[in-house]
Amino acid sequence: MKVLLIKDVYKLGRAGDVKKVADGYGRNFLLTQGLAVLATSGTIKTAEKIRAQAEIKRAALNSELKGLSDQIAALSLAFPVKAGETGKLYGSITTQDVATAIQEQTRYEVKRQQIDMQPIRMIGEFRAHVRLTVDLIPEVRILVHREGESPEAAAQAAAEAAARAEADAHAEEKAQKARARKKATESEGDTSEAAPAQEASADAE
Repeated sequence: MKVLLIKDVYKLGRAGDVKKVADGYGRNFLLTQGLAVLATSGTIKTAEKIRAQAEIKRAALNSELKGLSDQIAALSLAFPVKAGETGKLYGSITTQDVATAIQEQTRYEVKRQQIDMQPIRMIGEFRAHVRLTVDLIPEVRILVHREGESPEAAAQAAAEAAARAEADAHAEEKAQKARARKKATESEGDTSEAAPAQEASADAE
């Protein structure tokens, strides 16, 4: 189905845009939430007006929230947790946890729906995007560490573990390529040895 956006929608488009979307997404979310209307010949005529009005509101909102965006981008959110020996958490860090932590440090109400991230279930350093406006989407740093350990030490340990894993993967890739080259060379050798044998058999006949 085609819809006309009457509000900015993250990862879809800006107010005034005409978009083709899945029927369920359009009817059950965009239309019911007042974010869009069906794109008909009548509504499309209003697209330019909607776009112009939205640009004015968007510019004002961007100006208002620019300072907050910079503040969020400079944050490091630390979450002390209980975790197993492998670093897996006994639970998870959710979008609500991150929204609450941001609100505590900025005094600005951030809703969990504005946080773009998957639940965190491991110790380490992570990033999440905070949707303030369609233009302002600051990235916030998240440090998940064991209770009693410093956040930075946990982040360094996670970075070192990731580096080791990457090095191991690179070494394994090189080994696989070497084995493949060796196998190809052996196959060529078998073929060259078989050729003289076939020629000798032909001469005998």
